[in-house]
Amino acid sequence: MTLSRLRPIAAICASSALLLGAAAAAKAPASKAPAISMTTLRDVTRVLSGDDYEGRGPGTAVEGKTVNTIIARFKAAGLKPGNKGKWTQDVPTVIMEAKNVTPLTVRAGGQTLSFTPGADFVAGSYRITSKTQIADAPLVFVGYGINAPELGWNDYAGVDMKGKIAVILVNDPDYAMTGEDGLFKGRRMTYYGRWTYKFEEAARQGAAGALIVHDTFPAAYGWQVVQSSWSGKQNFVASANNGMDQTLANGWIQKGVAEQILKASGQDLATLTAAAGQKGFKPVPLSATASLGFDNAVERAMSHNVIGIQPGRTRPGEYVLYTGHWDHLGRCQADKTGDDICNGAVDNATGIAALTAIAEANRKAGPATRSQVFLAVTLEESGLLGSEFYARNPVYPLARTVGGVNMDALLPGSAARNVSVTGGDKSELTAVLKTVAKAMNLAIVGEDHPERGHYYRSDHFSFAKRGVPMFSVERGNDWIKGGTAAGQAAAEHYTSTDYHQPSDEFHADWDWSGPQQDAVLYYRLGRALADSKAWPNWHKTDEFRLVRDKSRAGAK
Repeated sequence: MTLSRLRPIAAICASSALLLGAAAAAKAPASKAPAISMTTLRDVTRVLSGDDYEGRGPGTAVEGKTVNTIIARFKAAGLKPGNKGKWTQDVPTVIMEAKNVTPLTVRAGGQTLSFTPGADFVAGSYRITSKTQIADAPLVFVGYGINAPELGWNDYAGVDMKGKIAVILVNDPDYAMTGEDGLFKGRRMTYYGRWTYKFEEAARQGAAGALIVHDTFPAAYGWQVVQSSWSGKQNFVASANNGMDQTLANGWIQKGVAEQILKASGQDLATLTAAAGQKGFKPVPLSATASLGFDNAVERAMSHNVIGIQPGRTRPGEYVLYTGHWDHLGRCQADKTGDDICNGAVDNATGIAALTAIAEANRKAGPATRSQVFLAVTLEESGLLGSEFYARNPVYPLARTVGGVNMDALLPGSAARNVSVTGGDKSELTAVLKTVAKAMNLAIVGEDHPERGHYYRSDHFSFAKRGVPMFSVERGNDWIKGGTAAGQAAAEHYTSTDYHQPSDEFHADWDWSGPQQDAVLYYRLGRALADSKAWPNWHKTDEFRLVRDKSRAGAK
């Protein structure tokens, strides 16, 4: 679980007709929800977070035990094997570590500049190769590195990036705004602002490399976070072509490094940054070349997603997803007592418990119109790799997947009076939540720190970026028992004390009324999609709208 998931999820416990369309609204059946088993939520969480599961580390000796426990609970909940008669999907991964990194050498304006690995820049490769080498590649300043046809924006317009390195600004052009009225949703980060997108787009443009200019405010973290994140072993989803469609190297440079490079090239970073924030910006080739290289230590590993399905009653070839990750950190740094097991009770044994309880509720209710797929994914803590692998290799076509609900860390405690939508109003799914919230007298509040791009940091994102609309909603901090003081205190305590620590353990005296209501919400949202004929889409200016339109056109 990422830190964005630390506010609990809103609880909704009554049925209603749910609005599913935008232009042509369609209503879902108003059926009564079966009871969500508090016993199931408690027992599954307790078992999966026990010391004998050693923190559920993927690829460790306890993975088989963890997977078998989930399968047994899925079977008992009435699900069928979800992968062509099998319960699991193999998830091959690659572990790479850049070693012997050379300095970044830049030749510009008759000068030779040399920058130190770690202190001045970081770099790695997505290509599975023993050695990476880039020699005298021309540098091109490409602004924010965005190609957004739906917004009429292309920072690569008119330039051939083959053999060149893109120099890219972090975040997106509207990040300094206070509201959300800009072309790129103002202060709220879009996917175009995420560093992962920038590397992906540079690869699509044929670039040899990509270097993001780090700046603390728009990045939302300091250089030390970049440095630590890009040191040591990196996990990737294995691909058939070993990542050969990616750039040779990706990396980050300090803002001061970028300023030096541009100055030596006869340019000014502040001036180019201002220009890059305006529509119609064109890339600026720099009179500079760069060289760098490193060795790659490569390991391969195998983990597993667990997949169950409840076939649909009348439209079994249309699918609704429920997702949650089963993995945690395994054995970790010991605390003062010597405990070195990061049990992951909240993160995310509770999510798998909710998956199981929702499957039980659907068995009691009987099959929905559409099929419902229950996906317990691996390697979330390593970068959403399990969900990424499924999304690249879907058992059920994404073009025929209506939407889904992700569940990650159901914090024990009270229900709330308000609900927060992570990512803001991105799709027609918002109408579902608005209708339910109104019926339940729940206020909808904005998420904390929209500029940090939390929507792009949990498993639902692996599906969203391929066009599948996904719910990511969080319980607000105004708890029924204790108000905002109690809600804020619980979230802050978990964040500061238990998150990714051995102390994230099961406690027999936990209040399960909140998680129980969380599961009811997830059941309601998923079942509404599963019993509807509607195909909710992203809003027309959303970054995922085009890929969904293309996907659905192919399905039709």
